[in-house]
Amino acid sequence: MSKEKLEVGAASAPRFEFRTFGRAFEQQSFRMARLSMPVPEKVWERRSEEIYIVSAANDINNTKIRNGKMDIKTFVQEKQGLEQWNPLMKGEFPIGKEVLTGEVFPAFQVEMPSLNKQTYTLDEFLDMIKANPQLQAVKVEKQRFGYMVNDTICEIANVWINGAKLVTLNSESTVIDDILKTIDDVGLKGNENINYLQAIKRVIGMIDAPLAN
Repeated sequence: MSKEKLEVGAASAPRFEFRTFGRAFEQQSFRMARLSMPVPEKVWERRSEEIYIVSAANDINNTKIRNGKMDIKTFVQEKQGLEQWNPLMKGEFPIGKEVLTGEVFPAFQVEMPSLNKQTYTLDEFLDMIKANPQLQAVKVEKQRFGYMVNDTICEIANVWINGAKLVTLNSESTVIDDILKTIDDVGLKGNENINYLQAIKRVIGMIDAPLAN
């Protein structure tokens, strides 16, 4: 069976991912850029502003809001140090009461707030987040540069978490061996696999753990 051909920025079967966060990865970034095959111009550089909702009670559901739309991914499994995440739900604001009670707050694994309306705007939703001491809304700004190394989708990104600047590198694919080779070729071997949820929690102090450097 031939393996799936991945395209940067395109949907595919659920992928495995290695990602790490730190203050700087100059040498690894240089190698990733030099080893990359040409990629579509649309992924040379992408910028976005997002809001992540993090929960002290949950490490398996990753919730972010961008352009008025909510996206929740859930952790599926870990293999050979790599993580696999699948979509759990997608929603758009204003968002219905039944979605909040049936999908969103259960994903946070916290007590359900009292809901007396049928729909809620983004601002109303964020007010509910602020009212819960176990939840926090975190502003995340991204400047992402796309690459393709060893048939894996890669990126180097500058990320600002509530204004604190970090650098992240990643490699993702449906083929684990291709990711492991990329980690080795780029020089990331030995760095901890840190996903966005973990990185944000470490920056805001919800988790007492360092980043990769």
